[in-house]
Amino acid sequence: MFKKRQAERQYDYDKETQKPILKCSICNGEQIAGFKDLRTGKFEEIMLIRNDGDLREFMNRCGVSKISKEY
Repeated sequence: MFKKRQAERQYDYDKETQKPILKCSICNGEQIAGFKDLRTGKFEEIMLIRNDGDLREFMNRCGVSKISKEY
């Protein structure tokens, strides 16, 4: 009935080789937050963004104030 709330953890990523981005679908508007490897272009999914609160949480955990979108 009652769940223990998980401690919010910071997302560790290499700031020199990875960049936090939102991957957005043009068709249905789905947004997925994650990290893009700048060398290979590979995208690592972290969480689904359903509202502004989810986006703020992701940005706080990454330690960024601005995030770019890719379609």
